[in-house]
Amino acid sequence: MKNQTGIVYSDLYLDHETGGHPESPRRLTAIMDGLVDRGILEDLVRVDPVPAGTEEIGLVHSTSYIKWVEEMVNRGETVLDAGDTVVSAGSYEAAILAAGGVIAAVAAVMEGKVRNCFCAVRPPGHHALYDRAMGFCLFNNVAIGARYVQKRYGIERVLIVDWDVHHGNGTQDTFYGDSSVFYFSTHQYPHYPGSGSTGETGEGAGEGFTLNAPLSSGAGDEEYLRVFNEKLVHAMDAFQPEFVFISAGFDGHRSDPLSSINLTGEGFARLTSVVKGIAKKYAAGHLVSVLEGGYDLDGLSDSVGEHLLVLSGG
Repeated sequence: MKNQTGIVYSDLYLDHETGGHPESPRRLTAIMDGLVDRGILEDLVRVDPVPAGTEEIGLVHSTSYIKWVEEMVNRGETVLDAGDTVVSAGSYEAAILAAGGVIAAVAAVMEGKVRNCFCAVRPPGHHALYDRAMGFCLFNNVAIGARYVQKRYGIERVLIVDWDVHHGNGTQDTFYGDSSVFYFSTHQYPHYPGSGSTGETGEGAGEGFTLNAPLSSGAGDEEYLRVFNEKLVHAMDAFQPEFVFISAGFDGHRSDPLSSINLTGEGFARLTSVVKGIAKKYAAGHLVSVLEGGYDLDGLSDSVGEHLLVLSGG
């Protein structure tokens, strides 16, 4: 079983109701239905998520913020902070289960139950800041996973590859002064949330451990692959990560309504292959991929399928 790929999923993620918002439960049903239709799901190992506790979420977020999110949801609020993060009665439970899903994936990989794992979770996370919801995100799932693998398993060097079309400002902010986590992002620029220029490279002890590779509107498979091969692969020769995460946003797909990037399902497969190669070379293949964006349902379903075919391949 340890050579197989895992998948984290729960119907409870659908309880994060968002109305007509693009970040809707239909995203996960499209993913899971697509995996069934293509015969992919049957070959994956199910990894059951368990809600993350305040201690785990507190590795990245303030205790007061965690309590505030719970209180806002419990009293029936429908929008948090900047006005772009919709919540409903089931949102807090879905959010702590999303973070817990990533933790479960980390444990499954580190304990040899699976080789790598994809987390089909929501709400997404990479815009969430220390004490603020933002960009459809409540808790920063990938950042929590990175801190957890360091604390629980003693991993010293973690790579986070973020190919969501929007820059992961929350993840970058979490590790900006930290040399133990290398944050690499490709994203449309300029675009929401406005961060992610090449000049943002870290500060203090973290200087040089943030690498942004912004791409212009219209960029596609070849431009992305060139950046991955020329910048990411080269940087990892020096960093040599012991564990790899992907902030796997698929909103760079050419059909996505929230971007002007022209990636294809095959393009995502090729990017996956590069990152999987890095994990195999330096991190014993240990890799956890976490769903972020992706709002065209057909493009999302196809891209996740291609992503998982590479992860589960030899």
